[in-house]
Formats: sequence, C-alpha cells, structure tokens
Amino acid sequence: MTYSVKQQKANNMRGFTLLELLVVMVIIGLLAAYVGPKYFSQVGKSEIKMAQAQIDALEKALHQYRLDVGSYPATDLGLAALVNRPSNEPRWHGPYLSKMPPADPWGRAYVYKYPGERSEFDLLSYGKDGQPGGDGEAADITNW
Repeated sequence: MTYSVKQQKANNMRGFTLLELLVVMVIIGLLAAYVGPKYFSQVGKSEIKMAQAQIDALEKALHQYRLDVGSYPATDLGLAALVNRPSNEPRWHGPYLSKMPPADPWGRAYVYKYPGERSEFDLLSYGKDGQPGGDGEAADITNW
C-alpha cells in the first residue's frame, strides 16, 4: 500500500457525520418521550400501593392494640401508642410495631383520628399533593 491509499482510507473512516448523529439523537428522544410517561406512571401507582399496604399494616396493629387495651388509642396519643406504652394504659402489651410508623411514600405522616368520622378510626394519607380530596395520584388513601 502506498501512502496515498492509506491516507485515503483514513479519510473515509473518520467517524459519523453530523447528520447521522442528529438522526440518532432524534430516535433516542422519541424513545424517551414514549417510554418516560409509561415508566413514571408506574412509579406513581407503586407509591399508592405502598401507602395502602402501610395503612393495612397499621390498621392490623391498631386492632391488636384494641384487643389488649379495650379501645383504640386516642387521637392525641396517635400511632406512637403502638410503639411506646401510654402512661395511663396498664393493659398495654406492645409494642405492636417494631419501630415508629413510617411516613407515607411522599414523606408526610399518616393522619390518625379516633373516633373516626368514616369508621371506628380514620387512618389516611392525603396522597401526592398532601391536600384532602383529589384524583389519581393526588387522591386520599384511606382505611375505609
């Protein structure tokens, strides 16, 4: 091979053209636009399912508390009564949870009210927006 043939092959194999790179970037952008919303909607659904599972577990612990003590913890005692013995409860045989109740998937404390407005006790998360009511991911997740 002569020097000019080597130089000619090297010039032919320099890399991608700007047009080829732009086409690839457009394809990647289209794929991200298609897959992104589907992925993020699944994340929102999993947060709702996690909140419902946590409410179910807290509800079971509250029922066990009631079996031992005779009533649910007062609103002012809250869910902490499932972990720490209230000073005026000699029949408390807890802890009913291994640690303090977790925050909801959006980082806010669960709302507990006894007596409840909708059931014996109300236990809920206000959802993603942290406000009462709402639809979709912003809907309240409740025990009723």
